[in-house]
Amino acid sequence: MNTPPHGATASSAGPDFLLTDHDFSKIRTLIHQRAGIALSTQKRQMVYSRLARRLRELRLTEFASYLRFLEADPHGDEWQQFTNALTTNLTAFFREAHHFPLLAEHAKKCAQPMSVWCSAASTGEEPYSIAMTLIEALGERAGAAASVMATDIDTQVLAKAQAGIFTMEQVSKLSPARLKRFFLKGAGAQAGKVRIRPEVAAMVKFEQLNLLDAKWALREPFDAIFCRNVMIYFDKPTQGRILQRFAPLMKPHGLLFAGHSENFSFASDTFRLKGQTVYELVAGP
Repeated sequence: MNTPPHGATASSAGPDFLLTDHDFSKIRTLIHQRAGIALSTQKRQMVYSRLARRLRELRLTEFASYLRFLEADPHGDEWQQFTNALTTNLTAFFREAHHFPLLAEHAKKCAQPMSVWCSAASTGEEPYSIAMTLIEALGERAGAAASVMATDIDTQVLAKAQAGIFTMEQVSKLSPARLKRFFLKGAGAQAGKVRIRPEVAAMVKFEQLNLLDAKWALREPFDAIFCRNVMIYFDKPTQGRILQRFAPLMKPHGLLFAGHSENFSFASDTFRLKGQTVYELVAGP
């Protein structure tokens, strides 16, 4: 693990940091190389505000020093902090709700055990929504008949997801029936919060995974893959490469769920549109 360079400390009085055009360009290049994220030039203020926290933590005075710190150790722990800071995590339970009835119908037709890969788990709302849908579709046997692999590049959000604790505001749009069936109410210090029930949590396995990694530690073929609101951060060539890598990991007629603003029609030789932002794997010859 590397340590901040000697002489790069900042006084606590200076809250502002120098971010030159060169620094910003380099940050855009590095996050694209590391995570596939294509940051537009309009994201400069976002980059500044998110990475400024890291400069304060490391007591650095300028972004150039931070970049030198990063590059001094290509395998250092700070790279994960850098990636976590620039990853956007916007999620909610049963977000883009039209997908879940389609998943339920698909689950009823699949041979068991069935499996789903949620490739951008964030703080857990999406994979737990998937697990709840599978329980509703398959009944109490779902625990043995289905599983969810939940991955994300951001280690901090994965830790929150695995804890399975949410505020009442985060679950406020769920029906009372779902709240009662799938959550436990907190008491004492946890009052005002809920925890996902053990039988739901047991269906979901969380692991860190970067979609740009040369190898993915995934073995089983999946009946469905959720890759929603992820591809919007990638350029088209990167999107195409990831879609091509999804195909061998899917069972025949597997479903790919995309985000509301994503369109994979350019990969029609691999996936065909089946419904609103839902694609089906094209069968081989």
